[in-house]
Amino acid sequence: MALLWPDSRRAFSSLSEREILALAVTAEEEDGRIYSELAVRLADTYPGSAALFEAMSAEEDEHRRRLLDLYVARFGTRLVPIRREHVRGFLRRKPIWLLKNLTLDQARQEVWEMEESAYRFYLAAAEQAGDAEIRKLLGDLAAQERQHARRADQLDAEILGPEGHASETREAHRQFVLTYVQPGLAGLMDGSVSTLAPVFAAAFATGDTWQTFLVGLAAAVGAGISMGFTEAASDDGRLTGRGSPVKRGFAAGLMTALGGLGHALPYLIADFTIATTIAAFVVLVELWAIAFIQRRYMQTPFWRAVLQVVLGGALVFAAGILIGSA
Repeated sequence: MALLWPDSRRAFSSLSEREILALAVTAEEEDGRIYSELAVRLADTYPGSAALFEAMSAEEDEHRRRLLDLYVARFGTRLVPIRREHVRGFLRRKPIWLLKNLTLDQARQEVWEMEESAYRFYLAAAEQAGDAEIRKLLGDLAAQERQHARRADQLDAEILGPEGHASETREAHRQFVLTYVQPGLAGLMDGSVSTLAPVFAAAFATGDTWQTFLVGLAAAVGAGISMGFTEAASDDGRLTGRGSPVKRGFAAGLMTALGGLGHALPYLIADFTIATTIAAFVVLVELWAIAFIQRRYMQTPFWRAVLQVVLGGALVFAAGILIGSA
Protein backbone atom coordinates (compact mmCIF):
# COMPACT_ATOMS: atom_id res chain seq x y z
CA MET A 1 0.00 0.00 0.00
CA ALA A 2 1.39 3.39 -0.96
CA LEU A 3 2.10 5.77 1.89
CA LEU A 4 -0.04 8.87 2.03
CA TRP A 5 3.01 10.82 3.19
CA PRO A 6 6.13 9.39 1.47
CA ASP A 7 9.28 9.26 3.62
CA SER A 8 11.70 11.74 2.07
CA ARG A 9 14.62 10.64 4.22
CA ARG A 10 17.59 8.90 2.64
CA ALA A 11 18.04 5.15 2.95
CA PHE A 12 21.19 4.34 4.92
CA SER A 13 22.35 1.94 2.20
CA SER A 14 22.35 4.81 -0.33
CA LEU A 15 24.88 6.92 1.59
CA SER A 16 28.36 7.40 0.19
CA GLU A 17 31.49 7.13 2.32
CA ARG A 18 31.70 10.94 2.34
CA GLU A 19 28.13 11.18 3.63
CA ILE A 20 28.67 8.43 6.20
CA LEU A 21 31.70 10.19 7.66
CA ALA A 22 29.88 13.52 7.71
CA LEU A 23 26.90 11.90 9.44
CA ALA A 24 29.22 10.31 12.01
CA VAL A 25 30.84 13.69 12.74
CA THR A 26 27.51 15.45 13.34
CA ALA A 27 26.24 12.49 15.40
CA GLU A 28 29.28 12.59 17.68
CA GLU A 29 28.94 16.37 18.04
CA GLU A 30 25.31 16.02 19.05
CA ASP A 31 25.97 13.15 21.47
CA GLY A 32 28.80 15.11 23.08
CA ARG A 33 26.52 18.11 23.61
CA ILE A 34 23.83 15.86 25.07
CA TYR A 35 26.28 14.32 27.56
CA SER A 36 27.49 17.79 28.48
CA GLU A 37 23.94 19.05 28.99
CA LEU A 38 23.08 16.03 31.14
CA ALA A 39 26.10 16.87 33.27
CA VAL A 40 24.96 20.47 33.68
CA ARG A 41 21.39 19.46 34.54
CA LEU A 42 22.49 16.91 37.16
CA ALA A 43 25.49 18.77 38.61
CA ASP A 44 23.72 20.26 41.63
CA THR A 45 21.92 17.10 42.72
CA TYR A 46 24.21 14.32 41.45
CA PRO A 47 27.73 15.77 41.08
CA GLY A 48 29.34 12.35 40.75
CA SER A 49 27.19 11.30 37.81
CA ALA A 50 27.63 14.76 36.29
CA ALA A 51 31.40 14.20 36.28
CA LEU A 52 30.80 10.82 34.63
CA PHE A 53 28.78 12.43 31.83
CA GLU A 54 31.42 15.12 31.35
CA ALA A 55 34.05 12.39 30.89
CA MET A 56 31.85 10.65 28.33
CA SER A 57 31.37 13.97 26.53
CA ALA A 58 35.15 14.26 26.26
CA GLU A 59 35.31 10.77 24.73
CA GLU A 60 32.69 11.72 22.14
CA ASP A 61 34.71 14.81 21.27
CA GLU A 62 37.77 12.64 20.67
CA HIS A 63 35.72 10.41 18.34
CA ARG A 64 34.55 13.51 16.46
CA ARG A 65 38.13 14.73 16.05
CA ARG A 66 39.32 11.41 14.60
CA LEU A 67 36.38 11.27 12.19
CA LEU A 68 36.84 14.88 11.11
CA ASP A 69 40.57 14.41 10.52
CA LEU A 70 39.91 11.49 8.20
CA TYR A 71 37.10 13.34 6.44
CA VAL A 72 39.31 16.37 5.73
CA ALA A 73 42.13 14.12 4.51
CA ARG A 74 39.82 12.26 2.13
CA PHE A 75 37.19 14.77 1.04
CA GLY A 76 38.35 18.27 1.99
CA THR A 77 37.02 20.84 4.42
CA ARG A 78 33.42 21.11 3.15
CA LEU A 79 31.32 18.95 5.46
CA VAL A 80 28.13 17.46 3.99
CA PRO A 81 25.14 18.96 5.89
CA ILE A 82 23.55 15.65 6.89
CA ARG A 83 22.09 14.67 10.24
CA ARG A 84 20.50 11.57 11.73
CA GLU A 85 16.99 12.86 11.15
CA HIS A 86 17.77 12.95 7.41
CA VAL A 87 18.36 9.17 7.27
CA ARG A 88 15.83 6.36 7.63
CA GLY A 89 16.42 3.89 10.43
CA PHE A 90 17.36 6.31 13.19
CA LEU A 91 14.93 6.62 16.09
CA ARG A 92 13.60 10.03 16.92
CA ARG A 93 14.50 10.30 20.57
CA LYS A 94 12.49 12.35 23.01
CA PRO A 95 14.82 15.13 24.21
CA ILE A 96 14.81 14.08 27.86
CA TRP A 97 17.78 16.38 28.49
CA LEU A 98 15.31 19.27 28.12
CA LEU A 99 12.87 17.93 30.69
CA LYS A 100 12.15 20.29 33.56
CA ASN A 101 12.46 17.51 36.13
CA LEU A 102 15.18 15.17 34.87
CA THR A 103 15.86 12.09 36.99
CA LEU A 104 19.12 10.20 37.26
CA ASP A 105 17.54 6.99 35.97
CA GLN A 106 16.19 8.81 32.91
CA ALA A 107 19.64 10.20 32.16
CA ARG A 108 21.38 6.84 32.49
CA GLN A 109 18.75 5.11 30.35
CA GLU A 110 19.24 7.75 27.67
CA VAL A 111 23.01 7.18 27.78
CA TRP A 112 22.57 3.44 27.31
CA GLU A 113 20.28 3.98 24.33
CA MET A 114 22.74 6.43 22.77
CA GLU A 115 25.64 4.00 23.15
CA GLU A 116 23.66 1.11 21.66
CA SER A 117 22.52 3.24 18.72
CA ALA A 118 26.06 4.47 18.05
CA TYR A 119 27.43 0.92 18.11
CA ARG A 120 24.89 -0.31 15.59
CA PHE A 121 25.49 2.72 13.35
CA TYR A 122 29.24 2.23 13.22
CA LEU A 123 28.85 -1.51 12.67
CA ALA A 124 26.56 -0.96 9.65
CA ALA A 125 28.72 1.88 8.36
CA ALA A 126 31.89 -0.24 8.54
CA GLU A 127 30.22 -3.03 6.59
CA GLN A 128 29.16 -0.54 3.91
CA ALA A 129 32.49 1.29 3.57
CA GLY A 130 34.86 0.17 0.83
CA ASP A 131 37.90 2.29 1.70
CA ALA A 132 40.18 0.31 4.01
CA GLU A 133 41.15 3.24 6.26
CA ILE A 134 37.56 4.46 6.62
CA ARG A 135 36.39 0.92 7.30
CA LYS A 136 39.08 0.47 9.96
CA LEU A 137 38.17 3.71 11.77
CA LEU A 138 34.45 2.93 11.74
CA GLY A 139 35.11 -0.59 12.97
CA ASP A 140 37.35 0.73 15.76
CA LEU A 141 34.67 3.21 16.83
CA ALA A 142 32.04 0.45 16.79
CA ALA A 143 34.21 -1.56 19.17
CA GLN A 144 34.77 1.47 21.37
CA GLU A 145 31.06 2.27 21.53
CA ARG A 146 30.41 -1.36 22.46
CA GLN A 147 32.86 -0.94 25.33
CA HIS A 148 31.26 2.31 26.48
CA ALA A 149 29.00 0.53 28.91
CA ARG A 150 32.03 -1.10 30.49
CA ARG A 151 33.93 2.17 30.39
CA ALA A 152 30.96 3.94 31.95
CA ASP A 153 31.01 1.40 34.77
CA GLN A 154 34.74 2.05 35.24
CA LEU A 155 34.26 5.81 35.24
CA ASP A 156 31.35 5.32 37.59
CA ALA A 157 33.58 3.44 40.02
CA GLU A 158 36.49 5.89 39.65
CA ILE A 159 34.44 9.07 40.02
CA LEU A 160 31.71 8.00 42.40
CA GLY A 161 33.09 5.07 44.36
CA PRO A 162 31.06 3.32 47.06
CA GLU A 163 30.63 6.52 49.08
CA GLY A 164 29.47 8.47 46.03
CA HIS A 165 26.97 5.79 45.09
CA ALA A 166 25.65 5.71 48.63
CA SER A 167 25.34 9.51 48.67
CA GLU A 168 23.45 9.60 45.37
CA THR A 169 21.22 6.73 46.48
CA ARG A 170 20.34 8.67 49.62
CA GLU A 171 19.65 11.79 47.55
CA ALA A 172 17.42 9.84 45.15
CA HIS A 173 15.60 8.32 48.12
CA ARG A 174 15.04 11.75 49.64
CA GLN A 175 13.69 13.10 46.35
CA PHE A 176 11.38 10.09 46.03
CA VAL A 177 10.06 10.72 49.53
CA LEU A 178 9.50 14.43 48.86
CA THR A 179 7.79 13.98 45.49
CA TYR A 180 5.76 10.82 45.95
CA VAL A 181 5.74 9.42 49.49
CA GLN A 182 4.88 12.54 51.46
CA PRO A 183 2.01 13.70 49.19
CA GLY A 184 0.82 10.11 48.74
CA LEU A 185 0.88 9.45 52.47
CA ALA A 186 -1.00 12.67 53.17
CA GLY A 187 -3.57 11.66 50.57
CA LEU A 188 -3.88 8.12 51.91
CA MET A 189 -4.41 9.43 55.44
CA ASP A 190 -6.96 11.98 54.26
CA GLY A 191 -8.85 9.50 52.11
CA SER A 192 -8.81 6.68 54.64
CA VAL A 193 -9.76 8.76 57.67
CA SER A 194 -11.95 11.57 56.35
CA THR A 195 -14.29 9.25 54.43
CA LEU A 196 -14.82 6.88 57.36
CA ALA A 197 -17.55 8.98 58.96
CA PRO A 198 -19.75 9.50 55.85
CA VAL A 199 -19.42 5.86 54.72
CA PHE A 200 -20.32 4.25 58.02
CA ALA A 201 -22.89 6.92 58.85
CA ALA A 202 -24.62 6.11 55.54
CA ALA A 203 -24.29 2.38 56.21
CA PHE A 204 -25.92 2.44 59.64
CA ALA A 205 -28.47 5.10 58.68
CA THR A 206 -29.79 3.31 55.59
CA GLY A 207 -28.83 -0.33 56.01
CA ASP A 208 -28.55 -0.33 52.19
CA THR A 209 -25.21 -1.55 50.83
CA TRP A 210 -25.63 -0.03 47.36
CA GLN A 211 -26.51 3.42 48.70
CA THR A 212 -23.57 3.17 51.09
CA PHE A 213 -21.24 2.29 48.22
CA LEU A 214 -22.42 5.31 46.22
CA VAL A 215 -21.82 7.59 49.19
CA GLY A 216 -18.33 6.12 49.67
CA LEU A 217 -17.52 6.38 45.95
CA ALA A 218 -18.61 10.01 45.81
CA ALA A 219 -16.66 10.86 48.96
CA ALA A 220 -13.50 9.12 47.70
CA VAL A 221 -13.53 10.64 44.22
CA GLY A 222 -14.40 14.11 45.52
CA ALA A 223 -11.69 13.94 48.18
CA GLY A 224 -9.15 12.70 45.61
CA ILE A 225 -9.83 15.54 43.18
CA SER A 226 -9.77 18.13 45.94
CA MET A 227 -6.57 16.77 47.52
CA GLY A 228 -4.84 16.49 44.15
CA PHE A 229 -5.51 20.10 43.18
CA THR A 230 -4.64 21.34 46.66
CA GLU A 231 -1.26 19.59 46.64
CA ALA A 232 -0.43 20.68 43.09
CA ALA A 233 -1.26 24.31 43.90
CA SER A 234 0.64 24.36 47.21
CA ASP A 235 4.00 25.18 45.57
CA ASP A 236 5.82 24.67 42.27
CA GLY A 237 8.73 22.82 43.84
CA ARG A 238 11.40 25.29 42.73
CA LEU A 239 12.20 26.64 46.17
CA THR A 240 11.15 23.66 48.28
CA GLY A 241 12.79 21.02 46.10
CA ARG A 242 9.70 18.83 46.37
CA GLY A 243 9.61 18.08 42.66
CA SER A 244 6.96 18.49 40.00
CA PRO A 245 3.61 19.79 41.32
CA VAL A 246 1.84 17.59 38.76
CA LYS A 247 3.52 14.45 40.10
CA ARG A 248 2.82 15.42 43.69
CA GLY A 249 -0.79 16.29 42.92
CA PHE A 250 -1.29 13.01 41.07
CA ALA A 251 0.23 11.02 43.94
CA ALA A 252 -1.87 12.81 46.55
CA GLY A 253 -5.11 12.60 44.55
CA LEU A 254 -4.70 8.95 43.60
CA MET A 255 -3.84 7.81 47.12
CA THR A 256 -6.69 9.87 48.59
CA ALA A 257 -9.18 8.19 46.26
CA LEU A 258 -7.73 4.73 46.95
CA GLY A 259 -7.84 5.34 50.68
CA GLY A 260 -11.53 6.25 50.48
CA LEU A 261 -12.45 3.44 48.10
CA GLY A 262 -10.83 0.77 50.25
CA HIS A 263 -13.66 0.65 52.79
CA ALA A 264 -16.38 1.58 50.27
CA LEU A 265 -15.81 -1.34 47.89
CA PRO A 266 -16.97 -4.03 50.37
CA TYR A 267 -20.46 -2.51 50.16
CA LEU A 268 -20.79 -3.93 46.67
CA ILE A 269 -21.66 -7.09 48.59
CA ALA A 270 -25.44 -7.28 49.03
CA ASP A 271 -25.36 -8.74 52.57
CA PHE A 272 -25.08 -5.79 54.98
CA THR A 273 -23.47 -7.71 57.85
CA ILE A 274 -20.79 -9.32 55.68
CA ALA A 275 -20.08 -6.05 53.85
CA THR A 276 -19.73 -4.08 57.08
CA THR A 277 -17.49 -6.72 58.67
CA ILE A 278 -15.16 -6.70 55.66
CA ALA A 279 -15.19 -2.89 55.51
CA ALA A 280 -14.23 -2.68 59.19
CA PHE A 281 -11.37 -5.13 58.59
CA VAL A 282 -10.20 -3.07 55.60
CA VAL A 283 -10.21 0.06 57.77
CA LEU A 284 -8.02 -1.69 60.32
CA VAL A 285 -5.55 -2.76 57.62
CA GLU A 286 -5.51 0.74 56.08
CA LEU A 287 -4.74 2.47 59.35
CA TRP A 288 -1.95 0.07 60.30
CA ALA A 289 -0.53 0.32 56.78
CA ILE A 290 -0.37 4.11 57.10
CA ALA A 291 1.41 3.76 60.44
CA PHE A 292 3.94 1.39 58.83
CA ILE A 293 4.56 3.76 55.90
CA GLN A 294 5.13 6.64 58.29
CA ARG A 295 7.64 4.51 60.16
CA ARG A 296 9.34 3.28 56.97
CA TYR A 297 9.66 6.49 54.97
CA MET A 298 9.09 9.34 57.39
CA GLN A 299 11.13 7.97 60.30
CA THR A 300 8.15 8.52 62.62
CA PRO A 301 8.38 6.40 65.79
CA PHE A 302 6.00 3.50 65.29
CA TRP A 303 3.89 4.00 68.39
CA ARG A 304 3.58 7.72 67.75
CA ALA A 305 2.32 6.89 64.27
CA VAL A 306 -0.13 4.41 65.79
CA LEU A 307 -1.51 7.05 68.14
CA GLN A 308 -1.78 9.64 65.36
CA VAL A 309 -3.36 7.42 62.73
CA VAL A 310 -4.97 4.37 64.32
CA LEU A 311 -6.44 6.16 67.34
CA GLY A 312 -7.59 9.13 65.27
CA GLY A 313 -9.10 6.84 62.65
CA ALA A 314 -10.86 4.80 65.29
CA LEU A 315 -12.48 7.95 66.69
CA VAL A 316 -13.72 9.01 63.23
CA PHE A 317 -14.97 5.46 62.61
CA ALA A 318 -16.88 5.48 65.88
CA ALA A 319 -18.31 8.93 65.13
CA GLY A 320 -19.67 7.70 61.81
CA ILE A 321 -21.35 4.71 63.42
CA LEU A 322 -22.86 6.81 66.21
CA ILE A 323 -24.22 9.43 63.79
CA GLY A 324 -25.62 6.78 61.45
CA SER A 325 -27.30 4.94 64.32
CA ALA A 326 -28.91 8.05 65.79
